[in-house]
Amino acid sequence: MKLKICGMKYPENIFEVGALLPDYMGFIFWEKSSRYFDGVIPQLPKSIKKVGVFVNETVEVIFSKAQKYDLQAIQLHGQESVKFCQDLKNKIENSIEIIKVFSVDDSFNFEVLKPFETVCDYFLFDTKGKLPGGNGTTFDWKVLEKYPSSKPFFLSGGIGIEEMDTVKEISKTSLPLYAIDVNSKFEIEPGLKNIKLCKDAL
Repeated sequence: MKLKICGMKYPENIFEVGALLPDYMGFIFWEKSSRYFDGVIPQLPKSIKKVGVFVNETVEVIFSKAQKYDLQAIQLHGQESVKFCQDLKNKIENSIEIIKVFSVDDSFNFEVLKPFETVCDYFLFDTKGKLPGGNGTTFDWKVLEKYPSSKPFFLSGGIGIEEMDTVKEISKTSLPLYAIDVNSKFEIEPGLKNIKLCKDAL
Protein backbone atom coordinates (compact mmCIF):
# COMPACT_ATOMS: atom_id res chain seq x y z
CA MET A 1 0.00 0.00 0.00
CA LYS A 2 1.35 3.37 -1.03
CA LEU A 3 1.41 6.63 0.93
CA LYS A 4 0.51 10.12 -0.27
CA ILE A 5 1.34 13.06 1.97
CA CYS A 6 -0.79 15.97 0.81
CA GLY A 7 -1.02 19.69 1.46
CA MET A 8 2.71 20.46 1.26
CA LYS A 9 3.53 24.17 1.42
CA TYR A 10 6.93 25.17 2.83
CA PRO A 11 10.16 24.39 0.91
CA GLU A 12 12.24 23.23 3.90
CA ASN A 13 9.38 21.04 5.16
CA ILE A 14 8.86 19.67 1.64
CA PHE A 15 12.54 18.73 1.53
CA GLU A 16 12.35 17.03 4.97
CA VAL A 17 9.24 15.04 4.08
CA GLY A 18 10.77 14.17 0.71
CA ALA A 19 13.75 12.61 2.51
CA LEU A 20 11.33 10.08 4.02
CA LEU A 21 10.46 8.87 0.49
CA PRO A 22 6.66 8.78 0.50
CA ASP A 23 5.25 7.51 -2.79
CA TYR A 24 3.31 10.70 -3.53
CA MET A 25 3.44 14.31 -2.33
CA GLY A 26 0.45 16.58 -2.92
CA PHE A 27 0.47 20.30 -3.71
CA ILE A 28 -2.85 22.16 -3.54
CA PHE A 29 -3.47 24.67 -6.32
CA TRP A 30 -6.86 25.83 -5.03
CA GLU A 31 -6.51 29.43 -3.86
CA LYS A 32 -9.14 29.21 -1.11
CA SER A 33 -7.19 26.47 0.71
CA SER A 34 -5.06 27.30 3.75
CA ARG A 35 -2.52 24.96 2.15
CA TYR A 36 -2.53 26.75 -1.21
CA PHE A 37 0.82 26.29 -2.92
CA ASP A 38 2.41 28.98 -5.04
CA GLY A 39 6.10 28.51 -4.28
CA VAL A 40 9.07 26.56 -5.55
CA ILE A 41 9.24 22.79 -5.12
CA PRO A 42 12.76 21.79 -4.08
CA GLN A 43 14.49 18.94 -5.86
CA LEU A 44 12.88 15.69 -4.72
CA PRO A 45 13.93 12.05 -5.16
CA LYS A 46 12.71 10.75 -8.52
CA SER A 47 10.73 7.96 -6.86
CA ILE A 48 8.28 10.51 -5.40
CA LYS A 49 5.36 11.43 -7.64
CA LYS A 50 4.32 15.08 -7.37
CA VAL A 51 0.54 15.50 -7.37
CA GLY A 52 -1.23 18.73 -8.25
CA VAL A 53 -4.61 19.09 -6.52
CA PHE A 54 -7.21 21.15 -8.42
CA VAL A 55 -10.82 22.14 -7.74
CA ASN A 56 -13.01 22.94 -10.78
CA GLU A 57 -10.03 24.39 -12.68
CA THR A 58 -9.68 24.73 -16.45
CA VAL A 59 -7.79 22.20 -18.54
CA GLU A 60 -5.43 24.98 -19.67
CA VAL A 61 -4.48 26.00 -16.12
CA ILE A 62 -3.96 22.39 -15.05
CA PHE A 63 -1.80 21.74 -18.11
CA SER A 64 0.26 24.88 -17.38
CA LYS A 65 0.83 23.90 -13.72
CA ALA A 66 1.70 20.33 -14.73
CA GLN A 67 4.44 21.67 -16.98
CA LYS A 68 5.69 24.33 -14.55
CA TYR A 69 5.99 21.95 -11.59
CA ASP A 70 6.76 18.73 -13.51
CA LEU A 71 3.75 16.97 -12.02
CA GLN A 72 3.39 13.20 -12.29
CA ALA A 73 -0.26 13.13 -11.21
CA ILE A 74 -3.35 15.35 -11.29
CA GLN A 75 -5.97 15.11 -8.54
CA LEU A 76 -9.40 16.48 -9.46
CA HIS A 77 -11.22 17.49 -6.28
CA GLY A 78 -14.25 19.32 -7.68
CA GLN A 79 -17.31 18.47 -9.76
CA GLU A 80 -15.33 17.64 -12.89
CA SER A 81 -17.35 15.76 -15.51
CA VAL A 82 -16.42 12.64 -17.47
CA LYS A 83 -15.93 14.85 -20.54
CA PHE A 84 -13.62 17.16 -18.59
CA CYS A 85 -11.49 14.18 -17.48
CA GLN A 86 -11.33 12.95 -21.08
CA ASP A 87 -10.35 16.41 -22.36
CA LEU A 88 -7.63 16.62 -19.71
CA LYS A 89 -6.41 13.12 -20.54
CA ASN A 90 -6.14 14.13 -24.21
CA LYS A 91 -4.15 17.26 -23.31
CA ILE A 92 -1.57 16.03 -20.80
CA GLU A 93 1.29 13.55 -21.10
CA ASN A 94 0.23 9.89 -21.09
CA SER A 95 2.54 9.26 -18.16
CA ILE A 96 0.65 11.71 -15.90
CA GLU A 97 -1.86 9.92 -13.69
CA ILE A 98 -5.39 11.27 -13.22
CA ILE A 99 -6.94 10.78 -9.78
CA LYS A 100 -10.66 11.61 -9.55
CA VAL A 101 -11.97 12.44 -6.09
CA PHE A 102 -15.43 11.56 -4.78
CA SER A 103 -16.83 12.84 -1.48
CA VAL A 104 -18.38 9.93 0.40
CA ASP A 105 -21.03 9.66 3.08
CA ASP A 106 -23.28 6.82 4.23
CA SER A 107 -25.63 7.26 1.26
CA PHE A 108 -22.96 7.47 -1.46
CA ASN A 109 -24.05 5.83 -4.73
CA PHE A 110 -21.10 3.95 -6.19
CA GLU A 111 -22.86 3.69 -9.56
CA VAL A 112 -21.72 7.26 -10.33
CA LEU A 113 -18.17 5.93 -10.67
CA LYS A 114 -18.74 3.73 -13.71
CA PRO A 115 -18.51 6.40 -16.47
CA PHE A 116 -15.23 7.64 -14.98
CA GLU A 117 -13.45 4.29 -15.14
CA THR A 118 -12.03 4.85 -18.62
CA VAL A 119 -10.96 8.48 -18.09
CA CYS A 120 -8.95 8.26 -14.86
CA ASP A 121 -6.27 6.05 -13.40
CA TYR A 122 -7.44 6.06 -9.79
CA PHE A 123 -10.39 7.09 -7.66
CA LEU A 124 -9.91 8.84 -4.34
CA PHE A 125 -12.56 8.62 -1.63
CA ASP A 126 -12.67 11.52 0.82
CA THR A 127 -15.14 12.47 3.53
CA LYS A 128 -18.07 14.60 2.43
CA GLY A 129 -17.82 17.92 4.30
CA LYS A 130 -17.98 21.71 4.05
CA LEU A 131 -14.72 21.95 2.10
CA PRO A 132 -13.62 19.99 -1.00
CA GLY A 133 -10.96 18.35 1.20
CA GLY A 134 -8.99 18.75 4.40
CA ASN A 135 -12.02 18.44 6.66
CA GLY A 136 -10.07 16.18 9.03
CA THR A 137 -12.83 13.61 9.52
CA THR A 138 -13.25 10.01 8.39
CA PHE A 139 -16.35 8.55 6.77
CA ASP A 140 -17.72 5.13 7.71
CA TRP A 141 -15.36 2.85 5.80
CA LYS A 142 -17.91 0.05 5.92
CA VAL A 143 -19.59 1.65 2.88
CA LEU A 144 -16.53 0.54 0.87
CA GLU A 145 -17.90 -3.02 1.12
CA LYS A 146 -20.32 -1.90 -1.64
CA TYR A 147 -17.48 -0.87 -3.96
CA PRO A 148 -18.33 -2.52 -7.30
CA SER A 149 -15.18 -1.74 -9.29
CA SER A 150 -11.70 -3.16 -9.76
CA LYS A 151 -10.30 0.36 -10.26
CA PRO A 152 -7.63 0.95 -7.58
CA PHE A 153 -8.36 3.78 -5.17
CA PHE A 154 -6.81 6.15 -2.63
CA LEU A 155 -8.43 6.39 0.80
CA SER A 156 -8.51 9.85 2.36
CA GLY A 157 -10.28 11.87 5.03
CA GLY A 158 -9.07 12.34 8.59
CA ILE A 159 -6.55 9.51 8.56
CA GLY A 160 -4.11 9.71 11.48
CA ILE A 161 -1.80 7.27 13.25
CA GLU A 162 -4.80 5.96 15.25
CA GLU A 163 -6.53 4.86 12.03
CA MET A 164 -3.55 2.98 10.59
CA ASP A 165 -4.47 -0.42 12.04
CA THR A 166 -7.94 -0.22 10.51
CA VAL A 167 -6.47 0.84 7.17
CA LYS A 168 -4.17 -2.19 7.25
CA GLU A 169 -7.16 -4.44 7.86
CA ILE A 170 -8.90 -2.98 4.80
CA SER A 171 -5.75 -3.57 2.75
CA LYS A 172 -5.99 -7.28 3.56
CA THR A 173 -9.47 -7.57 2.02
CA SER A 174 -10.27 -7.99 -1.67
CA LEU A 175 -10.82 -4.23 -2.05
CA PRO A 176 -8.29 -2.64 -4.46
CA LEU A 177 -6.98 -0.14 -1.89
CA TYR A 178 -3.94 1.32 -3.64
CA ALA A 179 -2.83 4.13 -1.32
CA ILE A 180 -3.74 6.21 1.69
CA ASP A 181 -3.75 9.99 1.56
CA VAL A 182 -2.82 11.81 4.78
CA ASN A 183 -2.87 15.51 5.52
CA SER A 184 -4.32 17.42 8.49
CA LYS A 185 -3.67 14.83 11.20
CA PHE A 186 0.04 14.89 10.35
CA GLU A 187 0.43 18.65 10.72
CA ILE A 188 1.78 21.18 13.17
CA GLU A 189 -0.23 23.85 11.32
CA PRO A 190 -1.87 23.92 7.85
CA GLY A 191 0.77 22.98 5.29
CA LEU A 192 3.52 22.24 7.86
CA LYS A 193 3.95 18.50 8.39
CA ASN A 194 5.12 16.85 11.61
CA ILE A 195 8.19 14.88 10.51
CA LYS A 196 8.00 12.37 13.37
CA LEU A 197 4.37 11.50 12.58
CA CYS A 198 5.17 11.18 8.89
CA LYS A 199 8.00 8.77 9.76
CA ASP A 200 5.59 6.73 11.89
CA ALA A 201 3.19 6.47 8.92
CA LEU A 202 5.96 4.92 6.81
